[in-house]
Amino acid sequence: MTKNVRLGAALAVSMAGLLMSGMAFASTITGQPYGTTKDGKAVEIYTMTNDSGASVKFLSYGGVIAEINVPDRNGNLGNVVLGFTNLADYEDKSPFFGGLIGRYANRIAAGKFSLDGTDYALNLNNGANTLHGGTKGYDKVVWTVKPLTDTQAELTYLSPDGEEGYPGNLSVTVVYTWTNDNEFKIEYQATTDKPTVVNLTSHSYFNLAGEGSGSVEDQLLTINADAITAYDGGGIPTGEIMPVANTPFDFRHAMPIGARIR
Repeated sequence: MTKNVRLGAALAVSMAGLLMSGMAFASTITGQPYGTTKDGKAVEIYTMTNDSGASVKFLSYGGVIAEINVPDRNGNLGNVVLGFTNLADYEDKSPFFGGLIGRYANRIAAGKFSLDGTDYALNLNNGANTLHGGTKGYDKVVWTVKPLTDTQAELTYLSPDGEEGYPGNLSVTVVYTWTNDNEFKIEYQATTDKPTVVNLTSHSYFNLAGEGSGSVEDQLLTINADAITAYDGGGIPTGEIMPVANTPFDFRHAMPIGARIR
């Protein structure tokens, strides 16, 4: 399972243009202490910098993508993801900012499912439902980080049998890659010793105008989708496939985000 996040053309600046301005870099990955969790585990922050000087910063806590610093059309670097500046806020306040989500992303109705004739009950953390893995999902654990190259790192976590109510030991490997084209690539792999459910993702919030630029409401959004899965008041899909025409979900043509959510 591979998920790619490719930054848009509006943010792209050629490496040649940067070099002409006297800015030359060598790709690197560095790590440094970021603090200690409430249960005493050390956390590090890693910085991956490509040849143009653009960079990604991530934490071993939750695999959180803390910053993606890319150039705008004028070559000025800016951070385009939302996050905090300290570990305590990630532990206490984070709405899943930039975290790796698992064992199961999104909601499981009533925190219950049946698999191969066995019923399982999960920890509830979203009203009557289980959201993004439960009370302590993968965004709230410390991952083991191993740099693979100057712009690639491997994150691993062993989710034990019964964690949050899920069956089976699940060994998860995620690889972050930051390319010289300012492409951030996320690859997921998981193996289990017992039938289980798994749905992994990453949960970044983007503001493509850069940190401190204000609301995203005036930014244009296009979504090539004619329909959505309808959901109930608890965020659980009803099974209905609902056309987006004449609804606030219609972004088939470029539209200011605020025009649909105000």
